[in-house]
Amino acid sequence: MTGTTPGLPGALDALVAAGRAAGLDPSAVRDEGERLAAAVAESVTGAGPAWLAAVGRGDDLTEFFRAAGSARRWRHAPTDLLTSLVDAGSSHAAAYADALAHVASAACDLGEPSLQLVAAASVTAAVQRAAAPERPPARVLPGPDRPLAHPGAAPGPDRPLAPQGVPPGASGRPSDTAAVPEKTFDELLAELDALVGLDGVKREIRQQAQVLRVERLRADAGLTSPSLTRHLVFVGNPGTGKTTVARLVAGLYRALGLLSSGHLVEVDRSELVAGYLGQTATKTTEVVARALGGVLFIDEAYSLAEDQYGAEAVNTLVKDMEDHRDELVVIVAGYPLPMARFLATNPGLESRFATTIGFDDYTDAQLREIFALAARKADFVPSPEALDLVEQIVAAQPRHEGFGNGRFARNLLDRAVLRHAWRLRDVEQPTVEQLRTLLPEDLATDVEDVAPDLPAPDADVSAPVTPALDLPAPDLTAPRTPAQPSEEPA
Repeated sequence: MTGTTPGLPGALDALVAAGRAAGLDPSAVRDEGERLAAAVAESVTGAGPAWLAAVGRGDDLTEFFRAAGSARRWRHAPTDLLTSLVDAGSSHAAAYADALAHVASAACDLGEPSLQLVAAASVTAAVQRAAAPERPPARVLPGPDRPLAHPGAAPGPDRPLAPQGVPPGASGRPSDTAAVPEKTFDELLAELDALVGLDGVKREIRQQAQVLRVERLRADAGLTSPSLTRHLVFVGNPGTGKTTVARLVAGLYRALGLLSSGHLVEVDRSELVAGYLGQTATKTTEVVARALGGVLFIDEAYSLAEDQYGAEAVNTLVKDMEDHRDELVVIVAGYPLPMARFLATNPGLESRFATTIGFDDYTDAQLREIFALAARKADFVPSPEALDLVEQIVAAQPRHEGFGNGRFARNLLDRAVLRHAWRLRDVEQPTVEQLRTLLPEDLATDVEDVAPDLPAPDADVSAPVTPALDLPAPDLTAPRTPAQPSEEPA
């Protein structure tokens, strides 16, 4: 629908309530929710004015596109505040993730309705929920040969209630972190080892961690030790696990006593560079302040070498890295050649980034495994024949610069889920087995092979769905199986 959106303000209020219960700053929570909703609906016709009306931002569309651009990564990765709750082991993480899922669902009401928007919002909701380590109590599912109790009921645990009003809490870090044991050095290394592939990366990170561990032990013993740079360069194509590894590095450095909190702040150029010279330094310093005690992860950092605005951000970053060298670790990431040029643009950069770690593309078998893990996380079970077809599809993809790797596998799953739903459109009471099983036909090369009336995967997502479909509004609040550390290459 077009116009005001009553669902989004309510979803944002519920998110703020969940954030308060977790001890988060309400204004930061609302900002995160508004940006997430904008990112989900970014390409939908009429979404901009509807979003502005829903969040009370006037009529300047640049506000909508700025918010959407700063949160695009959250469409396929947990938000920053949710990540901080998960990393801290907060008992409120699951409730906050569910509230984020409601925000993603409410974004479906922005602008013209579209099946592609529903699919995108479903993925975003599932990603946020899967990041939380806890779930509501599960119920016993019907057996594979027994239908659900009523048509359309979702398999899996009972759907959680929407977050209710809670007393206001203090702003800042989660209030319950002190009572939750943080992960040990060995536990974090085990998580690193559990990741799919990345053998060279694992070896480099282990070596870096052990060198810094010995340096810390020597310092504690009163011995002289060289001052080693802790900042890292990650190079590789998208979807090869760089963000996931950066999060583990933050935890490892905390476990070694090199960082106080070990949280990860992920940004790109848009969150460091302002519209005018002189403003960028302030914006960059504010981002650095959020990352103190943890890791600042700058994706596509080479884009900062494009103009004088980016140069101002780099100069400010170099100064802040020196001023906060004992409480900040910076990881810059991007394609190999552009990153080499980027480091050469400022003498202070090369001296501070002594270690470069390369992330290779995943093999066909590893992408098959990533697809299977992501499917299981979403309560789907691909048949062996479907997985064979996945491997054939990824084998046909050229491994050029920009190949999506893990993201390609996850996008393949997203499209398979759409085709699976269409395949069951005439089954009034599907069994749990039918609802969970992905078959080769769900991986058809062309969506029209399965659903002639569905928009093609590359169709204009802003185009309205044909009225003949008359699809009901989705319920994106059903819980999913918890994700394991190895399941989400980023």
